[in-house]
Amino acid sequence: MSEPAGASGPPVRGDAGLHAGGGITSTAGDGGDGVAFARQMWADDVASRALGMEAVVVETDHAVVRLTVRDDMVNGHGICHGGYVFALADSCFALACNSQGRRTVAAGADISFTAPSRLGDVLVAEGRVRTAYGRSGITDVTVTREADGEVVAEFRGRSRTLA
Repeated sequence: MSEPAGASGPPVRGDAGLHAGGGITSTAGDGGDGVAFARQMWADDVASRALGMEAVVVETDHAVVRLTVRDDMVNGHGICHGGYVFALADSCFALACNSQGRRTVAAGADISFTAPSRLGDVLVAEGRVRTAYGRSGITDVTVTREADGEVVAEFRGRSRTLA
């Protein structure tokens, strides 16, 4: 699979990640083709790019994605609409569960919102595949506020690998 535009080999952890469509930070020896597959999926992800998401880390069974809460993401209570928090967690989930190099989609997901986020907050989603069995899997994503590390949401995604 070809590298997405702007990516030249696997950058090392600590490099600045780029918005959807650009390079993604990964670690050398990070799983090769599976991570490249996830990187290409991210490069083709128009929805995450439109929301301003940034993939910071993609490794086998692990991903980190950032999002800054914009004024058009704030609801009538002055907090970030839960749908945007869910979308962030879902995009991180997609990267983590596709990092094995098999086309994998969501079969379902649940989210618990634990704290509000506000205009200007930078949210960080960190996802890890917990188990994969047959064509199914479970991935957990924790969304935190970057400024203080407070947990904003906990997400559990159920995945299904397509034949």
